[in-house]
Amino acid sequence: MQSSRAEARQGQGQFAALMAVAVLLIVLLSLLPMLRLVKELVAPGGTLSAAALAAGLASRSTWIATWHTLVVGLGGTMLAVLSGTLVALLVTLTDLRRRGLLVLCYVTPLMIAPQVTALAWLQLFGPASPLLRLLGVAPPLGARNPLYSAEGIILLLGVQYGPLVFLVVRAGLRKLPRELVEAARATGAGWPRVVATVVLPLMTPSIVAAAALAFVSCVGNFGIPAFLGIPANYLVLPTLIYQRLAGGGPAALGETAFLSVLIGVIAIAGILAQETVSRRRDYRVASVSLPAEPYELGRWRMPVEACMWLFAVLVLAMPLLGLALTSLVSGYGVVLSAATATLDNYRFVLFEHAAAGRAFVNSVWLSALAATFAVVVAVPMGYLVAWGGGGRWIRLLSLAVELPYALPGVVLAIAALLLFLRPVPLVGLQLYNTPWIILYAYMARFLVLALRPAVSGYHQIDRALEEAAQVAGAGLFTRMRTIVFPLVAPAAIAGGLLIFMTALGELTVSALLWSSGSETIGVVMFSFEQGGDSGYAAAMSMITVALTFALMLLASLLAPYLPDGVLPWRD
Repeated sequence: MQSSRAEARQGQGQFAALMAVAVLLIVLLSLLPMLRLVKELVAPGGTLSAAALAAGLASRSTWIATWHTLVVGLGGTMLAVLSGTLVALLVTLTDLRRRGLLVLCYVTPLMIAPQVTALAWLQLFGPASPLLRLLGVAPPLGARNPLYSAEGIILLLGVQYGPLVFLVVRAGLRKLPRELVEAARATGAGWPRVVATVVLPLMTPSIVAAAALAFVSCVGNFGIPAFLGIPANYLVLPTLIYQRLAGGGPAALGETAFLSVLIGVIAIAGILAQETVSRRRDYRVASVSLPAEPYELGRWRMPVEACMWLFAVLVLAMPLLGLALTSLVSGYGVVLSAATATLDNYRFVLFEHAAAGRAFVNSVWLSALAATFAVVVAVPMGYLVAWGGGGRWIRLLSLAVELPYALPGVVLAIAALLLFLRPVPLVGLQLYNTPWIILYAYMARFLVLALRPAVSGYHQIDRALEEAAQVAGAGLFTRMRTIVFPLVAPAAIAGGLLIFMTALGELTVSALLWSSGSETIGVVMFSFEQGGDSGYAAAMSMITVALTFALMLLASLLAPYLPDGVLPWRD
């Protein structure tokens, strides 16, 4: 009896220790930088002051950038919701063939860095486009690229985040009650009416949630507005922050703190609007059954499939082809041919340009360390979230992990700058102007991408094995090492691969945190394009795309061992 009590106390002590470590990590990675950001706004010198707030509100450029942010954010969200929902309906509810390949082609742009997407489309439609010049339909050299506009930014934001909407809506459609659809069809209603009166009303929570995610992603995106908006002097809040920080350095942190909080407020407003809409009506269903039978398109199947494949070619294949051809020409406006094709751009960025070489090395080790950290932390933290009892503290822990990723990246970047502008107290460690501040931001922002798959893995594991080991006297740490980790590791590692892919070409955070010697791929790519060296930027982009595809293939090899939905590109 005394032995059982001692084991119970030991188990409780280990659980409390695990919880304490998790809370400490969340405080350091999530809560502390956000509190530092708020402090800079309301008490910049240690005393309460509204000066920073008043200066920000009085700035005309702030309101212009805010209006631009809302325009492209709402426009990109609407386009993403329309395209993503339509593709989800066709792929999930009809008898389209080769849907797995269609899903892969449609979702892939989400896996590619936004600035790569922007550069690919710019090189496809610009006056110097090797593809258009090869076809003889390019506009004259010197003509304005039509994508340098608010409409161009909205278009590419819709392309970038349409797959995000697709993933959320498709997950909801897979739970659509079969009996409700069949009852509607039994009354003689055609599929258009069934979709309008049954499917879409039931999918309202999924569509609204997807719209909120797309809106937050659009307003926080830096790569697309930077590549398309800065040349047209069409600034949104993230690009305004970049220009203020680039021009003023640490002295501009007070102003950028206000702008960062403003972006955060806009993003949170979008999330709260989603919550309000979702609570207006009760969308629950009485039961969950098998998925609805696919609708037979009949004579319309070939035309619909042709349109779907044409859409996939337009959003994926054509831009990447334009990017690849640009990487093979020697200069602006050169017509691509067997005589003019060259690999000099690749040789230059890989072996001759010092900053580009450092960028590849920096991005690889920063991404690898962030992914490794996330995998190691996600397994024990996932245990707390999935099997910790679901108490208030567990829910708060889960929300705190989500915070750095839910808010736009520029918010976290400015918060990290403020937090580490001076050496870390007690230890005197200097992170400012070093690669380590970028690593800190990556660890904070991307941890949730490994935690979500780990939690899904826990939910699909039979806990009987772990409980049997507990009855046999195994402590919590022993059970996690010998039983839990081997079962959950594949899901967590898949999340780590997603983190590596995401961080490899990341620009939003690193554009504000980099310093000489700590350049990343996204930063150097951006500087090449800003300097007019599109060939070098295209070569770096193609290398990044090739690495992304290789990592997607590697992750696909783990698919048989992963919970459903961990790999977004798998049907």
